[in-house]
Amino acid sequence: MIRNVLATSSFPESVLELRDLLNTYLEPDRVAVILRAFEVGARAHEGQTRKTGEPYIMHPVAVARILANLRMDHQSVAAAILHDTIEDTPLTKGEIADQFGDEIAALVDGVTKLDKMKFRTRHEADAESFRKMLLAMSRDLRVIFIKLADRLHNMRTLGSMSPDSRRRIARETLDIYAPIADRLGMNTLKSELEDLGFAHRHPWRHRTIAEHVQEVTGDRREVIETIRKALKRKMSEVGVPCRVLGREKTPYSIYRKMQSRDLSFSEVTDVYGFRVITHSEPHCYMALGAAHALHQPKPGRFKDYIALPKANGYQSLHTVLSSPYGLPVEIQIRTEEMDITAEKGAAAHWQYKSGESSSVSAQVRAREWLMQLVDVQRHTGDSMEFLDGAKSDLFPDDIFVFTPKGKIIDLRRNATALDFAYAIHTDVGNHTSAILVDKVEVPLSTHLAHGQTVEVVTSADAHPVPEWLDFVATAKARTAIRHYIRSLEQKDTVALGMHLLETALNARGTSVTDVPQNLIDGLVADNHFERHEDLYTNLALGNLLAGVVAAKLAPDSTSTDGAAEALTIAGLEGSAVEFAACCYPVPGDPIVGFVSAGKGVVVHRANCRNMRELRKHPDRCLVVQWAPLTHGMYRVALRLVTRNVPGVLASLTATLNEAGTNIERVEQPESNPETATLNFTISVEDRDHMARVMRRLRRNRNVLKVSRIIA
Repeated sequence: MIRNVLATSSFPESVLELRDLLNTYLEPDRVAVILRAFEVGARAHEGQTRKTGEPYIMHPVAVARILANLRMDHQSVAAAILHDTIEDTPLTKGEIADQFGDEIAALVDGVTKLDKMKFRTRHEADAESFRKMLLAMSRDLRVIFIKLADRLHNMRTLGSMSPDSRRRIARETLDIYAPIADRLGMNTLKSELEDLGFAHRHPWRHRTIAEHVQEVTGDRREVIETIRKALKRKMSEVGVPCRVLGREKTPYSIYRKMQSRDLSFSEVTDVYGFRVITHSEPHCYMALGAAHALHQPKPGRFKDYIALPKANGYQSLHTVLSSPYGLPVEIQIRTEEMDITAEKGAAAHWQYKSGESSSVSAQVRAREWLMQLVDVQRHTGDSMEFLDGAKSDLFPDDIFVFTPKGKIIDLRRNATALDFAYAIHTDVGNHTSAILVDKVEVPLSTHLAHGQTVEVVTSADAHPVPEWLDFVATAKARTAIRHYIRSLEQKDTVALGMHLLETALNARGTSVTDVPQNLIDGLVADNHFERHEDLYTNLALGNLLAGVVAAKLAPDSTSTDGAAEALTIAGLEGSAVEFAACCYPVPGDPIVGFVSAGKGVVVHRANCRNMRELRKHPDRCLVVQWAPLTHGMYRVALRLVTRNVPGVLASLTATLNEAGTNIERVEQPESNPETATLNFTISVEDRDHMARVMRRLRRNRNVLKVSRIIA
């Protein structure tokens, strides 16, 4: 039960103004909770000041005022007033919960930074804070509303900070917070965050553009008002009830346009536009027809975000007209409800658990995006990787494509057909074997375009390969592919370690199944491993020797003279097996394995010069053989002596391409006026393929000699 608050006369003027604003939409008992939060916060922050010199509590009050202007619920506004108490005062989450309930305490905790934790770098701390913030957002979307309001007020008062701090905070605002506000459809906050971030990061550029905008607007004021009145008159003629508003572009949006299109300021003429706000969706399309009847529309500049809303729930019709004044006229047409959503986004008409609303609402779309991020972070190894991936998805220059059943899937621009498969579901992406775009099969790396219909064909035998990482564009796809490859490599490494131990035990006349479980458990404990898999992984990586481990597990057994079982190499072992760069073995070559500490099994050609030294360590040498069927491409080094004539390298490249091989590396160690020596590292399937490549090279009229490089 909230006790009576202090007499209103004891509140600062800013709090009284906040109270008056809250009274316009909240019940008195809920306003009382917020005023009580001010009392508690003021006591907790007593004696603390900001760099501006004002009492610290004025900052949380200002944050609360921003949320009140968005007509947020009383829990959000109360949490905003208390949002820095856990971090900066002795007040605890438990004490807040006792006085205000678990819901407000959870919101305060959700926006608390991690400054008290120890990190190796500031970037890592920022990344971990970002991860925590997004996870808190996924539990309650109001956390990010408070965080954005907090950042906005900090940006408004950034002038008291040092120049380096201003630039760093401004960059962070432009990189993370403004894009999040955009992703949540909160255009009012986004625009101010962007413009303040731009002003503090590039003050001269911001000031110059702002001055130019003021000059241009002043020069065109009469023309702009003439166009606005003509638009309003035309709407009245066709019976469209509406408001017509002028819309001036911000310095940052002009700067971004100048950068992206490589334009000068004089070429960015559409610094002013118009917004037509009407009553219903049919009125929007009537208004569009009226606008096109007034002035000729520019081809290719019409966008229907009502039929196909943006990923953040934004809906509007966009068109550009050619006016008789030589100015392009940008027009946005939307309903009153669409306008509220466009300005406030997921915070519009806030109701807790608003996921029950329409499937196209900004709140639901925001939750869907957050759930995708939660899924991504589950499979991401560290905070920096997660932050980089999330940031890449925070600039959603979106495209819209369709499933065969007509469902709309929004993807970031440059997304590929494989990104679409992962957007459907991670399992679909992992088992993609083919993709049809508008019923035509395309490569998985094909970039998608607006309006295409995409169908994914899956197969139980299909699985991610490292090459997929070279072309996917979304964080979800990249994270899923990396997670699969890491898990596969872990399985391969464990399997190799088990094979090495089994082989070593077989040589002593026993096997893993014959070893008492308590001996294996003891060995795992003695080496401070958490799991048996850690033992096998260290055996595979050469950090433990299989022969030594076998002797400990079977001390009473003696080595036999029987031939050890060969390790079969098929090319599917991933990081568990490495092919020596000194001799580049390929399928068909006689080979030997060597267990190298930290690397695992390194495969050499049997006649590699380095094996003379390596054989001095027989406990690390392995019997290995090629599988009957191998997979993948293998590097091989060739030395070519050629005529030293113009165009010889182009000629050799064409010959290698015809032979079906890829060039990995080219070096020219020596040359003279008549000849040149070139060392090529190429990839082949096996010895037969290598022989075909060498024969084709010898038929090239510029090639005098071809030989394989031996270490």
